[in-house]
Amino acid sequence: MNKTQFFFVLAFITISFNTVFAQYGYGNGYGNGYGGYGMGRNSMSQMNQTDMKPKEIPVEVTVAKIMEKLKPQLNLDELQTIAIGNVYTDIIKSQTAIMKDEKLSQQEKSNEIKALFEINERKVNEYLSEEQRQKYKALKEEGGNNKKEKKKKSKKEDE
Repeated sequence: MNKTQFFFVLAFITISFNTVFAQYGYGNGYGNGYGGYGMGRNSMSQMNQTDMKPKEIPVEVTVAKIMEKLKPQLNLDELQTIAIGNVYTDIIKSQTAIMKDEKLSQQEKSNEIKALFEINERKVNEYLSEEQRQKYKALKEEGGNNKKEKKKKSKKEDE
């Protein structure tokens, strides 16, 4: 009787160890548990870190969206579209460089970006006729008002 009990206890312990180690990727040869090569704690935390970085939208895509909106509203011809698109490309690249510059304070970044937008206004207006300038100015004011309204709405919703 002692031998049978011993055999069952030994078998039970062996099976228990196998299932305990199987949780960590050692059992059955698969290696998919926490400690194996699969989706363990380490690989999940690494995936989350890489997913947390926002993907940068290419400048060309942003400029294309802006020009897609401006072209029909201002009745731009192809030459104007290309020239103004180049102005926006330069401005967005400069703005990105300013935002990434860690030497500048937030106030300095803000001032430089405001200066960039003023330069942008002058350069864009050089390529527009008088009628197009009026429409462009109206679009800018309308865009500013929409942003203010959205901020007011979000503040009211937060309360």
